[in-house]
This record gives sequence, C-alpha cells and structure tokens, in this order.
Amino acid sequence: MSTQAPAMTTQTPTFTKPDRPLTWLITGCSSGLGLSLARAAQSNGHTVLATSRQPSRTPDLVSEITNNGGEWHTLDVDSPTAAPELVSKLESAGHKIDVLVNNAGYAILGAVEQFSDEELRAQMETVYFGPSRLIKAVVSGMRERRFGVIVNVSSGAGLEGRESMGAYAAAKAAMDGLCKVLAKEVAPFNVRLLTVWLGVFNTHFGTGCRSPASPLPVDYAGSVAAQTLDVLLTGKLVADGDKDKAAKAMYEVVVGEGVGVGRESEGFLPLGRDMIPRVELVRDRLVHALDVFRDITRNVYVEKK
Repeated sequence: MSTQAPAMTTQTPTFTKPDRPLTWLITGCSSGLGLSLARAAQSNGHTVLATSRQPSRTPDLVSEITNNGGEWHTLDVDSPTAAPELVSKLESAGHKIDVLVNNAGYAILGAVEQFSDEELRAQMETVYFGPSRLIKAVVSGMRERRFGVIVNVSSGAGLEGRESMGAYAAAKAAMDGLCKVLAKEVAPFNVRLLTVWLGVFNTHFGTGCRSPASPLPVDYAGSVAAQTLDVLLTGKLVADGDKDKAAKAMYEVVVGEGVGVGRESEGFLPLGRDMIPRVELVRDRLVHALDVFRDITRNVYVEKK
C-alpha cells in the first residue's frame, strides 16, 4: 500500500452539457447581479428558481419572474436548515437543479482589530457556511445525474483584499478554497465549479455594507483603511462595471455560448477591468515568493538514509 498521496491533478477536465433548457437556482435575486442573472437565464428559455430573504419587499420583481414561468422562494442563507429544506422541496416538486448560483451576501467593513468574534462569525455564516450548505444540498443530485454547474460569486477581495475588507476577504477566500477542492472531487461526475471574481460593479454592494460596533481607532485617521471606508460607506464609490454585462458573460460561460464558446471547462472567471491588475498582482507576488525562496523551499525535506 502506498504511503504517499497521489499526485495532484493538473489536467483540465472536459465537461458536457445536456441539449435542453437548464434549471437555475439563484440566491440574492432581489437586486444587483442576482436579478440580472435571473433575467439573463430566463430570457434564454431556462427555468429560474429565484430566491431572496424577504420576497415581500420586491413584489414587482417576484411577479416578473413568476409571470415568465419561473418561481420565487424565500431563503435565509444564514439558517442552518433553510437550504436543505428548500432543495428538498424543489426536488419533491420535480425540479432537478442543473445550475446553482451562490450570489447572496453582504460585507462588514472595518479594520481587522475592530471586528468582534460575533461579527466575524456572522460574516462567515452568510458568505461561507450558507453557500456551502446549498452546495451540499444540490451536489449529490448533480453527481447522480452526471451533470451540474455550481457558480460562486466571489470577489477580488478574496484574491487580494483591500484595507478595511478583512472579514469579507476571509469569508470569500474560505469559499474559494472549498470550491477549488470540490471542483477536483466532482469533475469525474461531469459537475463543474465556476468561481467568479467580481470587481466593482453598479450593484447595491456599498449601501448594503455594515460597520462593526467597535469604532475605528484614531490612529487610523488618514490611513488607506480609513479612506477606503469613507468611499465605500458614504456612497462615493464610482462603479466601473456594468452588472448586466457581467450577468450576460456569466450566463454564456456557464452554458458555453457567445463568449463562453470553448471556455466551458474553465473554473475561474475574473470580471471587471479593475480585476486585471489585481489578478496580475497576485500572480506576480506568488512568482516573486518562489523566486526569492526557491532554494529554501526545495531544501527542507527529509534526508533519506
């Protein structure tokens, strides 16, 4: 019996898609990217199962989706039981979920030392544990049917978090890490993971951000963290990205049409012009670290006797 782990998979998997309309379960559809994506999928003939925490707040949107053949369901992603209960209900009604889009979320912004344990846990609950519960609820059916796409709307913060975004960056990075591993585990069953790294878009992200109970220490006055907080929390941020264009790109990459032709096996989708320098920065830092420490990296092994 081998005492070594098998080699890591480096070959890009190949996925196939059934030639039929797909059933999409999308969270966070009351506004922003979730709503745009629901409209994109529905306008192309797919079945949309939209969700939000309080559908009663958006009756016109609920009517729009349901009048066009979709459904709208209540889902509090923070609830430990809501995700499996909803998926069970949908499957009992005959829905076979082909595409799951984890989009719902919020950010709490502040210097890392401001966050209480409770605030950090709440951020993780919405951005990490909630989506992971949905993934676990749908992935077994996808595996058994030998098809599925799980889309996680992540953020540039998960790659290279800006000052004041520590809690949000941590939660997004955790979900990104989970999905990197899950992608390898379920690829043999024709189930694909797509992580979307979003830049700054014209959604309601800024207005939905929260602040920690503890105030920002005075030492941070004038710092980059303080300046970033001021821009994000006061509505001064000018978004460069168009959410409808982003939703269209996401849709096409999922189904392999338009800009997605030939890219059906890709696992990461950066969106937004501001994401280009951020991705390049992460790449360059990793290459730099390996260049600087390569001799040390390769010389801390167990000597064979």
